[in-house]
Amino acid sequence: MERTVVRCAEGHVFSTASFPMQNLGPGRLGPGRLLRCPRCARLRHSVPVAPEKG
Repeated sequence: MERTVVRCAEGHVFSTASFPMQNLGPGRLGPGRLLRCPRCARLRHSVPVAPEKG
């Protein structure tokens, strides 16, 4: 299963096995989703982290 690295609204970076409705694309609903952050244990708006080029 592919994991997606995301950043929550508080700035915590974590990976998740599922990123709900990922197949709808950013043009339809925007890039963010509500996910439970493991650091602050709350539902937070989370967005995928862009891979670093280097």
